[in-house]
Amino acid sequence: MTRTNYTLVTEFILLGLADTLELQIPLFLLFFIVYMLTVLGNVGMILLIRADFRLHTPMYFFLANLSFADVCYSSTITPKMLVDLLSAKKTISFTGCFVQMNFFISLATTECILFGLMAYDRYVAICNPLLYPLLMSWTICLKMAAGAFTAGLLNSIVHTSCVSSLPFCSSNVINHFFCDSPPLFKLSCSDTRLSESILFTFSGVNMIGTLLVILTSYSYILFSIFRMRSGEGQRKAVSTCASHLTAITLFYSTAIYTYLRPSSSCSLSQDKVSSVFYTVVIPMLNPLIYSLRNKEVKAAFWDVITRKKILSFL
Repeated sequence: MTRTNYTLVTEFILLGLADTLELQIPLFLLFFIVYMLTVLGNVGMILLIRADFRLHTPMYFFLANLSFADVCYSSTITPKMLVDLLSAKKTISFTGCFVQMNFFISLATTECILFGLMAYDRYVAICNPLLYPLLMSWTICLKMAAGAFTAGLLNSIVHTSCVSSLPFCSSNVINHFFCDSPPLFKLSCSDTRLSESILFTFSGVNMIGTLLVILTSYSYILFSIFRMRSGEGQRKAVSTCASHLTAITLFYSTAIYTYLRPSSSCSLSQDKVSSVFYTVVIPMLNPLIYSLRNKEVKAAFWDVITRKKILSFL
């Protein structure tokens, strides 16, 4: 019986997005601005929804939860990435790596579920308006939101447990700008096929399951819109759903590309580029998408500014 000696890994080295000063400084400035806009936009959206009574509806309740998830989601990745862009040695402790992964997976899962809940909310509002107060009561909405965050936490525990239990003995250099499972699988000196299959299944159930809810909901919504006799009603329904579909398309296209491809076709360099979109850029775009394409949000914003409601709220 042979014994394999494994070197205990106590920290990882992140290669990051760039290795030259000529690229690191511009990227730092760019992503610092993006992160500030992310925090200001999402926190502003939460305050606006809370300050204006016209936005005290299930749709905006879920949007406020999405904004909260986006702030936490971005803050899990971006600050460390910014520090590393200005650091000569980009290290993260073993524990810190998997804490970051745990929060990232939890919030990403929650975001997927919230997108599905928002699609279901629009389906009930447009296709079953008479049942809307019953099916989307505040009690039910609170339970749905709590369920989204709970499911995210449970998924992240399974995900992190699978990856952190692997032995890492050949290298501790992660070809990424944050701790994620695909590059960590590459570092393990054991057979990772079972762990990859488990995580592929969990990721697939989450992303494909919520995507099916979204596609089904919007299929019914489109049929209902086509049956509307009022042109104004059609325009209002399309306007309400367009922003949601835009945000969903951006998020799911990059996430599915990264996590639901066969491992043999994975390119870590390409994954880093797609990861920038769903971890850094999309959390900034969500509040812009929902505000620029939503008349109710724009009206509430100007009302808060002109009447200085924000001062009384604070």
